Amino acid sequence: MVLEAQPTVFPTAEIPWNALPSPCFVLDESRLIRNLELLRDVQHRAGCQIILAFKGFSMWSAFPLVRQYLPGATASSLHEAQLSKLEFKGDTHVYAVAYSDAEFPEILELSDHLTFNSFSQWQRFKPVVEAARAVGKIVSVGIRINPEYSEVATDLYNPSQPFSRLGVTATEFRADLLEGIDGLHFHVLCENDSDVLERVLERVEQNFGAYLPQMKWVNFGGGHLMTRAGYDLERLIRVVKGFRERWNVDVILEPGSAIAWQTGWLVSEVLDVTKNEKDIAILDISASAHMPDTLEMPYRAGILGADLPDTLEHTYLLGGTTCLSGDVIGEYSFPKPLEIGTRVVFDDMIHYTMVKTTFFNGVKHPSIGIWSKSGEFKLVKEFSYEEFRAKLS
Repeated sequence: MVLEAQPTVFPTAEIPWNALPSPCFVLDESRLIRNLELLRDVQHRAGCQIILAFKGFSMWSAFPLVRQYLPGATASSLHEAQLSKLEFKGDTHVYAVAYSDAEFPEILELSDHLTFNSFSQWQRFKPVVEAARAVGKIVSVGIRINPEYSEVATDLYNPSQPFSRLGVTATEFRADLLEGIDGLHFHVLCENDSDVLERVLERVEQNFGAYLPQMKWVNFGGGHLMTRAGYDLERLIRVVKGFRERWNVDVILEPGSAIAWQTGWLVSEVLDVTKNEKDIAILDISASAHMPDTLEMPYRAGILGADLPDTLEHTYLLGGTTCLSGDVIGEYSFPKPLEIGTRVVFDDMIHYTMVKTTFFNGVKHPSIGIWSKSGEFKLVKEFSYEEFRAKLS
């Protein structure tokens, strides 16, 4: 059976939102399985590896399910590498903008694939890598390249913006330092479709094609939103297969959003309703502490049963509980008035949201739970004062 990136209807009406803790991130197991089945199908048909990018989704209570479908994970720090080795228990791919002398030996020990951001970093740590290889350590090493082409509109998320610190440009590439290097790694997409990948690959081949025959693998990075409705999966499969066959290399994809895309919610509760020319509802969550992308990207978060301002009968400006004046989620309309205790459920809050939360202002951190495919809620994590205190000194 060929799966398509189309929305599957998983009804939410039967979920007892008022009975769930608030605030709480809730992962829907059925939605996650749907995404993982699609990713497994792409791996099989394209002949590539798809690995989990922790920067987008690192809910380790779900790892036993995820590793049934994906062979490994990619980490960007020592702590993420430890999480990969100890909790995911698959292949560990590591890339960081820079490694420190203090952490590098442990990162090397944990890594199956290890990518450097620059040739200067490779030169600095090459003796350590070679010494480890000499005593039996098996690690495949790569260099991150910058194709100097991207179609990401927001500079904050554009790795190929002018003067980017991420990856080596064609001008700065050191062919004389490739001994010991097995692969190239680029990442210039952000929730893009496969047509953008195809155009990026044209630039990769133009700027770095001379070095591809020496490589065993190429990592296409993340940003491949293949679980989004309307994504051109057939093009992706064709593009990946074509690249593999042209250059005789393994291809690795490490999407951050696609794994947990549309797989769950952030449940919140109205704490107060006030007015300052507009009706204002204060929620028990925070845009800055719990949903930072709504301020950074910025983007408009979806809410179940709500709509654009003045579309439904009752419109409110939704604000968070921190003392930051800009802790405002946005303006939404609802079919019924919001009251103290009303649940407001934000949609698609699992990828890139859970991983960015903070304890700013000491506000209550959302709990974490799973809505199982059998229709039961399991609370897997509550956050305490001790965890807030442990971040400070």
